[in-house]
Amino acid sequence: MGKYLVTGAAGFIGGAVAELLINRGDSVVTIDNLSTGMRERIPKGVDFIEGDAGSPKVIRKLNGIRFDAIIHLAGQSSGEVSFENPVYDLQTNTQSTLLLLDYACRNDIHRFVYAGSMSVYGDQNPPLVTEDSDTVPKSFYAVGKLASEKYMRIYASEFGITCTALRFFNIYGVGQNLSNLKQGMASIYLAMAVRDHKIIVKGSPDRFRDFVYIDDAVSSVMAALERKNGFDFYNVSTKHRTRVEEVIRIICDGLPYSVTTEYVSGTQGDQFGIYGDNSKIRKELGWSPQVKFEEGMARMTEWAVERMAAERGM
Repeated sequence: MGKYLVTGAAGFIGGAVAELLINRGDSVVTIDNLSTGMRERIPKGVDFIEGDAGSPKVIRKLNGIRFDAIIHLAGQSSGEVSFENPVYDLQTNTQSTLLLLDYACRNDIHRFVYAGSMSVYGDQNPPLVTEDSDTVPKSFYAVGKLASEKYMRIYASEFGITCTALRFFNIYGVGQNLSNLKQGMASIYLAMAVRDHKIIVKGSPDRFRDFVYIDDAVSSVMAALERKNGFDFYNVSTKHRTRVEEVIRIICDGLPYSVTTEYVSGTQGDQFGIYGDNSKIRKELGWSPQVKFEEGMARMTEWAVERMAAERGM
């Protein structure tokens, strides 16, 4: 039985990771400010500290607990929002990482797993990226994610903390926040389709993403916990690209009613499209994606339709 700090357990990935740990008998503490997460998402049995992980005052509430690992999944996750409030983005994503690394150092915690992002690559030509590809961030969000990795590298080399950054590509699936229309392409389009029967697309229909189902994202976190030393980072990706038009078609095919689509101008810092080679994480951590996008979206669409019907009392 282990003891873990999982930040962001009121959110999509954090909640799923915390639930898996609780179900296998571990104890979990979380920090979450509920800005985009939901209190009811926090699994039963998790000790909840409400507040920003980027606040020293909130970090002090941990009271020197020694965890087997810190799994840092909290932080705002929208490139668009990072342009609206870059200081908040820096605090939630980068300052929080630095404070938690410092906490790990002071409390003899030797493992740190971080929710990195494919956004650090920016746009690439060719669009298939490996961990050796250049990093050319297009948003403040991406800059903060990359900066966090740099801090982790130093804490690994200077203080002996095993630090792993998982460069998540586009995570989607059952349990995603359908009320947040500024983060998560698949969830945004699905929410619009289910609620309004109309999808408004910001940007070109030829853009594409590499979609990773939530269960696969969680299993990558579990794999990262097995690393023994140093700093490293990994693409959590499928090596498959799905165009915007395909995403919309798959969503619409799974709904019992017709949906219209409107295209408008794009958003600042939006990537046109990259997809990730996952050879490194397959070889070194034994991880590979198990759920194809069509299957995952079918599960997610069924869940969203049932949820909407329940909300409307149907």
